[in-house]
Amino acid sequence: MSAPITVQTLRDEEYDEWERLVATSPDGSIYATPEYLDNLCTTGGGRFRILGVRRLERIIGGLPLYEQTSKKGKFVSPRLLLYYLGPVLSRSASSYPSQQSAQTIATMGALADALDTLGFAKITLRGRHTVSDVRSFLDRGWTSRPSYSYLVPLQDLRGQWNRVEQNLRRLVDRCAEQNVTHTNDDDFESFLRLHRLTMNHHDAVPYLPDDSFRRWFGTLHRLGLCRLFHARLPSGESIAAQIVLLGNHPVSHTVCAAIDPEHRRLGAAAFLRWRTFEWLAGQGKSGNDLTDATLNSVTHFKSQLGGDLVTNFVIETRGNTKWRAASAVGSAYTGLRHRAAGIARRIRNSDSK
Repeated sequence: MSAPITVQTLRDEEYDEWERLVATSPDGSIYATPEYLDNLCTTGGGRFRILGVRRLERIIGGLPLYEQTSKKGKFVSPRLLLYYLGPVLSRSASSYPSQQSAQTIATMGALADALDTLGFAKITLRGRHTVSDVRSFLDRGWTSRPSYSYLVPLQDLRGQWNRVEQNLRRLVDRCAEQNVTHTNDDDFESFLRLHRLTMNHHDAVPYLPDDSFRRWFGTLHRLGLCRLFHARLPSGESIAAQIVLLGNHPVSHTVCAAIDPEHRRLGAAAFLRWRTFEWLAGQGKSGNDLTDATLNSVTHFKSQLGGDLVTNFVIETRGNTKWRAASAVGSAYTGLRHRAAGIARRIRNSDSK
């Protein structure tokens, strides 16, 4: 462990070595690959770079950075369609836990020190749950908080089926009896229609503007990095759809899903998810990350699929002085808007009585 560690921004010709690490590390995901990051920057804006940590000429870890610029300054953060943005580490060949811990601490410390020199106004990272030792960042003044997701194991589908709640299994069977079909195609327009309906239902903004969303999907689909699945009525109409990110890592990621509210009670969402699990298992994927588990009705549905609740660490800097001042002003303005909206609601309710 005495060999020196170096941290540098990887060059294009080093990406193949990085992608091999991403594919084999427990911490890896398609989100950490240059192809995915480049496509997201092209369609969604921003820039990316990848910091590589080397020891004895071998990459032993690294960190993808997705960089954006706002009025508060240049910052790094996850975003929609980029759920994970965190360290990816190799594992020590030693059988001693102390050696693995020493390598992790050294690698994470080197990354934290390198980030400190890059001049970002704010940095927020979210690693996969396998990145559990963030002490090197905390020791340098970063903060941490938990976030959650559900990870569905796919190695034993029969056992996994028994973990799915009985009502969802009934809905899956009912859809099959009513000749609902599961398709794997590139019908993005049907997905986009359902996506708009879903975002409107939840009073949320679309993940990307329509044209940018089309390009994002089209590029990934041509590269074989994602698949689009639909649940269709016998007429062929799509009533539920989801996009799953693939890549060379054994864990896949359901990055977005949508459903027609008029057919919600049919059980198409459960049918779509389960049939997609079957397809992914047939492709050799070991798991499917359902992406996020904040407390809401969607998360309750995800929990019924029998996955494992995993805890991811979000680690972040405090932000520089300008960032903190602008954030304080923004928070105060948001608070005033919420209070004004609350007063308006009370007035409307009072007038209606």
